[in-house]
Amino acid sequence: MGDHPLIPDYDGACITNVVPALLEPTDVSPPWLPAVAAEADQVVLLVLDGLGWDQLEERRHLAPTLSAMEGGPLSSVVPSTTATALTSIATGLTPGEHGVVGYRVAVDGEVLNVLRWSTPGGDARRHIDPEGFQPTPAFCGQRPSIVTKAEFLSSGFSGAHLSEVRFHGYRVPSSLVTELGRQLRAGEPFVYAYYDGIDKVAHEYGLGDFYDAELAAADRLVGDVLALLPPGAALVITADHGQVHVGDRVVELHPEVAAHVSYQSGEGRFRWLHARPGRTAALHAAAVAHHADVAWVRTLDETVHEGWWGPTVTPAARARLGDVALVTHEDVAFADPADTGPFELVGRHGSLTSAEMRVPLLAGQS
Repeated sequence: MGDHPLIPDYDGACITNVVPALLEPTDVSPPWLPAVAAEADQVVLLVLDGLGWDQLEERRHLAPTLSAMEGGPLSSVVPSTTATALTSIATGLTPGEHGVVGYRVAVDGEVLNVLRWSTPGGDARRHIDPEGFQPTPAFCGQRPSIVTKAEFLSSGFSGAHLSEVRFHGYRVPSSLVTELGRQLRAGEPFVYAYYDGIDKVAHEYGLGDFYDAELAAADRLVGDVLALLPPGAALVITADHGQVHVGDRVVELHPEVAAHVSYQSGEGRFRWLHARPGRTAALHAAAVAHHADVAWVRTLDETVHEGWWGPTVTPAARARLGDVALVTHEDVAFADPADTGPFELVGRHGSLTSAEMRVPLLAGQS
């Protein structure tokens, strides 16, 4: 899959810089920002969860609307996972700054599932305040209109990454389009919208026929949004991460590795191992010996020194990381019995491969 992890250019073509470029433009637009977006009177920023640049490139015949738009690839953040990437998009901060450093993160000895905002004890809002966990206001503090799924409006994760915004909920894709039309007619200069269909289908079915059908449906959705744009408005498309088809290629920790592990966080393609007291060095050595054939093995300090989290890593962010990371470069995932869901995941993400890290930044007008 590659000799080296794809580390984001946090100062350049990275999803962290999209919202600041749109909401706080400078005299000279960055070269990666499509001109049609930089010059627009109104902007809709639509995040298509799970749409990787590599997957789009392989299926341009299924997405004629997206393929006709102006733009190119950007880098996601580390890890290439929804919780971290959406927070970086909304706040304009690196993971090391905002501290939402994964899908499942260590908080005072517990593991917080950020998307569900739950710990093994249940709803975590009672003892982990979302806005205290990530206190930076979203969207440069400008309180724009947000169009997202209705069930997300009161979630803990929304509180952590979408604080101080104006929510408008939808339940089906047609309502997303209708709500965007309402906001544009009301004169909103910037509207943020989120659609999760591609990610959901990829997770449950992988990158086969179902994925292709959903990509084609999402492309039609984009066409519907473009059609309702008033003169001078632009639609900007980006994503949080791509996908890898893993299927049943799930790797158990080698017993000599597991013997040094207290608990795990992260996810299958970016697994944090938390060492038993005094065993970090032994854990690292065992992980290199037994899992370096399928994963980049890094200590916490190595990920920081290599710039995975950005140039700044706050003490709060660092405390939420593990001791040794297993970051897959092959089409596999690491098992963790504590990380369960309603179905077995077929498509996955989180690692630093091109398929997961490269996402589109596209723009168009009606």
